[in-house]
Amino acid sequence: MALVFIDTAKLEAAVPIREAVLADGHDVLMVERAAEIEGRSDETDVALILTRDPDSPGAEKMRMLMDARIPRPPIIALESSETDGCTRLRETLSVDACLPELPTAEEVQVVLTQELERFELQLETGIVGRTDGIRAVLEKVNLIAPVGTTVLLTGESGTGKELVARAIHGLSPRRTKPFIAVNCAALPESLLESELFGHEKGAFTGATSLRRGMFELADTGSLLLDEIAEMPPATQTRLLRVLESRRFMRVGGSSEIEVNVRVIAATNRDLQEAVQIGQFRRDLFYRLNVLEIELPPLRTRRADIPILTQQFIRQLSLQHDREFKGLAPEAMSILMRYDWPGNIRELRNLIESMVVLAPGSVIRAEDFPDEIRTGSGGALLLAQPSGVPAPAMTGDVSIPQMEFVFRTLVELKMDVDDLRREFDRYRAEHPELLEEGVDLSGTGIEVPLHEELDLRDLAVPQGGYTVPSAEGEVTSEEPPGIQFYPGMSMSELEREAIVATLRSVGGNRRKAAEKLRIGERTLYRKLKEYEIDL
Repeated sequence: MALVFIDTAKLEAAVPIREAVLADGHDVLMVERAAEIEGRSDETDVALILTRDPDSPGAEKMRMLMDARIPRPPIIALESSETDGCTRLRETLSVDACLPELPTAEEVQVVLTQELERFELQLETGIVGRTDGIRAVLEKVNLIAPVGTTVLLTGESGTGKELVARAIHGLSPRRTKPFIAVNCAALPESLLESELFGHEKGAFTGATSLRRGMFELADTGSLLLDEIAEMPPATQTRLLRVLESRRFMRVGGSSEIEVNVRVIAATNRDLQEAVQIGQFRRDLFYRLNVLEIELPPLRTRRADIPILTQQFIRQLSLQHDREFKGLAPEAMSILMRYDWPGNIRELRNLIESMVVLAPGSVIRAEDFPDEIRTGSGGALLLAQPSGVPAPAMTGDVSIPQMEFVFRTLVELKMDVDDLRREFDRYRAEHPELLEEGVDLSGTGIEVPLHEELDLRDLAVPQGGYTVPSAEGEVTSEEPPGIQFYPGMSMSELEREAIVATLRSVGGNRRKAAEKLRIGERTLYRKLKEYEIDL
C-alpha cells in the first residue's frame, strides 16, 4: 500500500483517478499546493499524479520535493493533446510515466502499479536512474533474479556490473545465503584454481593446511566471476565441468565435492570475439550466456548524471564529514558534456575528490581537473605497438585512421563497428580535420573530409609501415602487406596479422609471438592451422 498524492488542478480528471487509486488499495492525499506534500514525501512508498501542465510553476515545485529523494518516487502526468507525447515529458520534465487526459480506472491502476514496483526495485537494489537503458536493466534483473540460471553481465568497465550482480542475488531466493565476488584478472594463474576450488594440505609448496575455495564458501548462494575473459584456458576447462556437473575436486584432492552455486559472470570484453580468436572456450561461452544483461555506458544515459551526482555527493559528504549543497550550474554542464570513459566509477571518484578537495560548500567548474573541463579525458588513448612509428602529422593535426586500422589488425581487439564509432568521436572533437583535402603524409591517400568517410578507403597503403627487421634495423622495403576489407572473417584477419608480423621480424617465431601477445605454442598451433610456411 502506498500514499498517492493527486494534484487537484483538473478536478474532472483528479476525481476518477482518486477512485481508481482507492479501489487499488492505496491511500490518497488530494493536493493543491506543493506545501501539502512537504514533510510527507519521504514516506516509504509514495507517488505523485499531476493533472496540471508538468511545466507549470506549481508542478515544478511538487517535482522538486519528490526529487529530494534518491531514488525518486514515481511522478505520473497526464498526456494532453497539446504535448508531443509522453517521450517529451519524460525527457524534458523528468516524468516517469503518462496517462491519457481522462484515464480509465484500469489504466490508472496498471501504470501506478508498474511505477511503484520499479521504485521499490530501485530502493532494494540501489540501482538508480530514469533513462530507458537503466529501466531495461531493472526489468531484466527483476525477471532473472528468481531463477537459478547462470547470468552473464556485459558492459564497459565501471558501469556497475557488481552492483547488478548483488541486486540479482538480493532479489533471489538465495538472498540469505553467501554472495562472493572473485576478480579473475587480479589473481595469477597459479593461484586462481586454488582460490576457486580450494586445495588439500600438502598439495603444493606452501599449502600447510586445507583451504576451502570460493565455490565451497558460496554453496547455496551466488558466486560472481568478474573479468571472466581473463581466466586462463585450463581454469576455463575446470569451470565448464563445474557448471555442467556441479561437482569439482580441490587442488591435490581425490574426492569430488558437490555444490549448489549460482554463477554470475561479468566481463568488459566481447566474449564472442575472444572465442573467435581462441582466447575463450566456445562451449564455456554458450554455457555462461544463458541469460545476459548488457549495462549501458554512462555517455548513453546522460540524463542520469545529475541523479548519480546528487547521490554520490550525499553519500560521500556523510562519509568524509563534509557539508556540501551540490554543484554550481556551470559545473553540472561540464559533467553533462564529458564522455566518461570510466563510466560511473569515474564519476564517483571525481565527486569524492571534489568533496575532499573543493574549498567551498558548492562544487564549481574551476574545482574540476583540466581534463574534465576540456573533455580531453574522454579521448581514445591508443598504446603504440612495438616497432611501429607514431601516426603521420599534418601541422598540428593528428591523423588517427592508420593507427586505428593497424592496431585492429595486429592486436585483434577492436571490431570495425567500434573502430568507426571511435574515429567518428575523434573527428567530432577535432574540427580542424574538416579542412578540405587533408593529406595523409607519406601514405599516398587523400581524404576529402567534407564527404562521408568510408573505412574501406583505409586499407594499409602500398608503402607500408616502417617496421624493424630481424636484426633490429629499421626498414620499409618489406611492408607488412595487411589488407582489410569489409566482410573479411576473423580467421582471415588473424592469418594476415600472423603472416605480416612474422615477416616484420624476419621469421623469428619467438619475437612474433611476443608482438602478437600470444604464447609460442599457440603461435605454432596457428601456423599449422592456417598452413603458414615462411
